Amino acid sequence: MSKKKKYRGSGTHGGGSKKKRRGAGSRGGRGRGGRKHRKIKYSREKKRRKGFKRPQAVIKTADEINIKNLEERLDEFIESGAAEKNGDGFVVDLQKAGYDKLLGSGNVTKTLEVKAKDFSEKAREKLEETGGSAIELS
Repeated sequence: MSKKKKYRGSGTHGGGSKKKRRGAGSRGGRGRGGRKHRKIKYSREKKRRKGFKRPQAVIKTADEINIKNLEERLDEFIESGAAEKNGDGFVVDLQKAGYDKLLGSGNVTKTLEVKAKDFSEKAREKLEETGGSAIELS
C-alpha cells in the first residue's frame, strides 16, 4: 500500500496539526528562495595554498637587452662608462651596464664589440655580420 493511499481521508497526511504544513515555509520557501538553495559564495574554511613555491634564493633572473635597444641607448652607456668609441666602432661592456645577456631582436647598423656573460645565437650572428664581435665574460 502506498503512502498516498494509506493517508486518504486523514486530512493531514501525517503532518500533525492542520495548521502546520500550510505555507511555503515548511518547504524552505518558493522556487529558489531559502538558505539551502543559495550558492555558497564565500567558504568559511581557510583557503589553502597548493603546489610548491620556489625559494627566492634559487630563482635567478638574467637581465637581458636586445641589440636594437643597445644601439638606441649607446649614448647613455658611453656617458655611464659602460661603452667607449674605438675608431669606427664601439666597445660595450654589458656587465658594467647591468646586463647579463644580449638578445638578437633588431638590426645592427654600427660596428659593435660587445662583452657579456651570454649571447643568443642570432645576436652573435648579427654582430659578426657587421664586423663586430661577441666576447664572453666568465
